Amino acid sequence: MELRINRRSLVALGVAGALTASSLVLLRANTGTASSHREAPLIAGDPRNDNTDVYAFVSPDKTDTVTLLANFIPFEEPNGGPNFYTFDTNSRYNIKIDNDGDAVPDVTYQWSFRDQDKRGDSTFLYNNGPVTSLDDPNLLFRQRYTLKRITAHSTKTLVADGTVAPSNAGPASMPDYATLRNQAIHGIPGGKAFAGQSDEAFFVDLRVFDLLYGGNLSEVGQDTTKGYNVHTLALQVPKDDVALKGDANRNPVIGVWSTVDKWSPRGYVQVSRLGQPLVNEVVVPASLKDAFNSLSPDKDAGIPAVVKRVTSPELPRLVEGIYGVKAPKTPREDLVEIFLTGIAKGNGPIKADLNSQSLNKDAGKLRPSEMLRLNMCIPVTKEPNRLGVLGGDPQGFPNGRRLGDDVVDIAIQAMEGAALTGKLVPALAAGDKVDANDKPFLAQFPYIPLPSNTSVNHSINGS
Repeated sequence: MELRINRRSLVALGVAGALTASSLVLLRANTGTASSHREAPLIAGDPRNDNTDVYAFVSPDKTDTVTLLANFIPFEEPNGGPNFYTFDTNSRYNIKIDNDGDAVPDVTYQWSFRDQDKRGDSTFLYNNGPVTSLDDPNLLFRQRYTLKRITAHSTKTLVADGTVAPSNAGPASMPDYATLRNQAIHGIPGGKAFAGQSDEAFFVDLRVFDLLYGGNLSEVGQDTTKGYNVHTLALQVPKDDVALKGDANRNPVIGVWSTVDKWSPRGYVQVSRLGQPLVNEVVVPASLKDAFNSLSPDKDAGIPAVVKRVTSPELPRLVEGIYGVKAPKTPREDLVEIFLTGIAKGNGPIKADLNSQSLNKDAGKLRPSEMLRLNMCIPVTKEPNRLGVLGGDPQGFPNGRRLGDDVVDIAIQAMEGAALTGKLVPALAAGDKVDANDKPFLAQFPYIPLPSNTSVNHSINGS
């Protein structure tokens, strides 16, 4: 597929796309929130089922595959024992792919978990000695999982008895955690799967909630999520496995989102949903947040209150009120393209063909819907730009999302209407001065760093 994107279109595209993230830094004034963490009232009280971030990108070291990550359980304190963090055994965790544009999943990867607890009445400990392998008898509690690939025509078990990488209990308990991580990577046809604890890779200064970085950008440079962990589900699969008609060259664009179905007296009920970062948290009005978590994407365009929040967003008005920067004119058809249709010349005012399923040669009628869209045919960038498309890097956010994409700094520029001018706002060019994760990303699957094993407040209390 030929991509027809010029430099000015890239800048406009990147800034407009970033508005999907920019709402984070203004509308969610809770302490201890980041990305789509704790985005709705009900899920805030159920962290094991709270999907915090979704990432989708072409695997940089294996470019015939795509990597999909979904993180759960926000703000895991590394020293949070003796009952460390686990996936919910009463839930099914899903990564879903729509490849034909009808907003209905064509491929679903589904995890279910079960506990293996050997502590009984003998101890409260997670482990009673150093753990040097996943089958070490010193590891008294572990989780196992089943992973299935589900389509309209078949259900196939990819992993029948996988082992979850344990929580990193500390250097004495797990002196070589990297070995445990590697042992928890399971081979699947054409790719790999992983479930377990990881570093919280979303980087941001959350003092934005103090009148937008103190009202004068004086409160920046502190990575609020530094040191916390999450639980990660990760897949690396051949592109053709998720492409329409199994042909990624002919049909390279996929839409990705993650859901959690929790068991209830009514059966399994969807309680969490996440595609693009920050949408439910900061675009959807408060009265619809819990409902949004229960919806499938094909319902999105039929909800007037949600569509209105896209065409007339609250964020630019808040920026205008605090910083005096005039909000762009409404209705924001560019955001309809970003949120609901994907980016293509026929979909809206952004004059670029990038990541709409309408670009797939065999796609049917497009149903507007919210999801993270990725064009798998865009080559991997040798030197990725943290600003993604805004920085002239079409492989970055909002074309999928890589671990290093700085959605917050992209958002800071997006606040100021740079999609209309094609120029960055000099006064905000430094952003929040948190430009990268505190830990380097890995060169191989699952790419997300190993979890921390040191208390978040250790630098404060000196221990």
